[in-house]
Amino acid sequence: MTQPAAVSAPAPAPIPLRDLLPWAIFAAVLALVLLYFVGAEEGATSVVSGSFVHEFVHDGRHLLGFPCH
Repeated sequence: MTQPAAVSAPAPAPIPLRDLLPWAIFAAVLALVLLYFVGAEEGATSVVSGSFVHEFVHDGRHLLGFPCH
């Protein structure tokens, strides 16, 4: 009887930092923008007039511990 040979899976190729850096910067900027809109978009620092953004992120604001009223 013959025995099957063990087949090893090829190791994944590492991603160079040069290729990963633009996506990391994009993700960091997006996270900061989202944090601003959830945490600080109201009152004197408001970029968007009206209360639409405040009402849209109101529950998320309380969930993350930001006071708003």
